[in-house]
Amino acid sequence: MDRTRRVRADVRGLQALPEPQEPGSRQHSSRFCRCTGHAAAGAMDSYPKLLHSHRIHFPNNEASLVFPAAAFLRSPGTRPPFYLPEGSTGPSHAIPVCSHRTFSYLCATMIPYTRKTLPNGLTVVVNRDRASKLAAVNILYRVGARNENPARTGFAHLFEHLMFGGSVNIPDYDMPLQLAGGENNAWTNNDITNYYLTVPRQNVETGFWLESDRMLSLDFSERSLEVQRGVVMEEFKQRCLNQPYGDVGHLLRPLAYQTHPYQWPTIGKELSHIANATLEEVKAFFFRFYAPNNAILAVTGNISFEEAVALTEKWFASIPRREVPLRNLPQEQEQTEERRLTVERNVPLDALFMAYHMPDHRHPDYYAFDILSDVLSNGRSSRLNQRLVQQKQLFSSIDAYISGSVDAGLFHISGKPSAGVTLEQAEAAVREELELLQHELVDEQELEKVKNKFESTQIFGNINYLNVATNLAWFELLGRAEDMEKEVERYRSVTAEQLRTVAQSAFRKENGVVLYYKKQQN
Repeated sequence: MDRTRRVRADVRGLQALPEPQEPGSRQHSSRFCRCTGHAAAGAMDSYPKLLHSHRIHFPNNEASLVFPAAAFLRSPGTRPPFYLPEGSTGPSHAIPVCSHRTFSYLCATMIPYTRKTLPNGLTVVVNRDRASKLAAVNILYRVGARNENPARTGFAHLFEHLMFGGSVNIPDYDMPLQLAGGENNAWTNNDITNYYLTVPRQNVETGFWLESDRMLSLDFSERSLEVQRGVVMEEFKQRCLNQPYGDVGHLLRPLAYQTHPYQWPTIGKELSHIANATLEEVKAFFFRFYAPNNAILAVTGNISFEEAVALTEKWFASIPRREVPLRNLPQEQEQTEERRLTVERNVPLDALFMAYHMPDHRHPDYYAFDILSDVLSNGRSSRLNQRLVQQKQLFSSIDAYISGSVDAGLFHISGKPSAGVTLEQAEAAVREELELLQHELVDEQELEKVKNKFESTQIFGNINYLNVATNLAWFELLGRAEDMEKEVERYRSVTAEQLRTVAQSAFRKENGVVLYYKKQQN
């Protein structure tokens, strides 16, 4: 989308996020904004239901989820597709479109892919979709807010903008892509920066050409930096300073993380970090992280592996490897006591934000946490909605989601109490629900419902060529692209007993943080 209309968002947690929600997280847009982490801070700061920021993208009027279809990318506002029988009134009547058996078959047969790594370190993963007349070129860079200097945060997000400002040989990135009938966008979170474009199959080489040239080198200039710096600073003001609950991420993250870089949002800790950035610092960041050996290229569409590799070699092979520094991030120590914070702001309603430490995406319990978040808040029939919103009327809205991806994340619960309900009463009600999970087994029917919804999300997410490209790149980053097809199996394997064990270990006061966000009293 054009620079003037780019907005950012954070991943799921990118709808009641710890950070104001950006359209990206539950945002619907014909061309999402270039975004960052949390709702307000950039589109993919948290990977709550994967990611908090699950936006829906409509390239060429084809609906698709932009973020990985995996649960870690799902957000409270993005629900799996269901068939609604005639005469139905809503989600309670929804019927999953296909069975587990059908889904398992599709997962095993629908997404063949092949990979190759070039001598300069660039990995290319290709999925051929003979039915698509469009092609997607997705390039993921292993750089996010985690790679920033604590005194210069927000650089990964800034670069997401700068990458559309023109390269050495192509002064206007958007123009040739539009002439080729294509569209493009990008998003950033704490772990990665992801760029993607879609073009008619016959014009796919245009995508390789454009992405390779800006990987080679941007057209660095004081003017370009000043323009994009202004855009990013205005976004920071809009999302974090001038929007109700906009600073939640800046308050909650440091409570939960005291050493790990997840302690600041993708959009940055302070406005001054971007305001004072120099051209020399910007150049150094680019050549440190934007390298073929620090990237994964995923290609989908009606393009053969041989053709994709040939185009990759033609346009990327000459780009030299760069020395990408290995950063041993400080690991967060186990929390031993509850951390709390109360603030007053000019907001219409009080809000409650709670978070508990949880493992990273590679940990086997990750899937149990994601299922627990869905048990609590995925749909009108979920526990928190049924009991605390509809029955007891203690909350006007409430949500549960997970954040984090590469490293250990957080299990979030956030909501706004109903009129006359104190934050203390609201917190007590939430804790009561968490205690039930610690002592009672989740009913098998309830558990099966959640698993079926996840399967539906996977099926429909992997139908779209662009979503497949995003997923392939993401899972290649996590370890192997083929693990993408194991997600359903891993979710299916979670038992009610495992859910109880995980709840007992995680939902302890000493493992959590609580933020009371109070309406300012006049």
